[in-house]
Amino acid sequence: MAPSGTSNEFGREAEPQSAEWLLNLYVAGQTPKSDAAFANLKHICETHLKGKYQIEVLDLLVNPTLAKGDHIVAVPTLVRQLPPPVKKIIGDLAQEERVLAGLDLKSALAARKGE
Repeated sequence: MAPSGTSNEFGREAEPQSAEWLLNLYVAGQTPKSDAAFANLKHICETHLKGKYQIEVLDLLVNPTLAKGDHIVAVPTLVRQLPPPVKKIIGDLAQEERVLAGLDLKSALAARKGE
């Protein structure tokens, strides 16, 4: 865990606030599936976005009204808020290639390398 981050409901720390990638992970309690989704997402971010992301875990058991804003119908759901456009992925995020494609991360990284 990064000492400069902020805590969330799971006691995990988020990345610094100046993130280029803002990712919200919606869960319903601290279950094995939500833990796996967070671990998989953290691994993907550390591998591909090191120092450029912020993850916020939003527990819908604690605050169910949060689901309405992002139209969450299943958990866990990952919502990419930044960079636009908003993207959503449902599940435990175990298939890294699918997550990279779903977040449009590969094309964003390729465009950045071309700059």
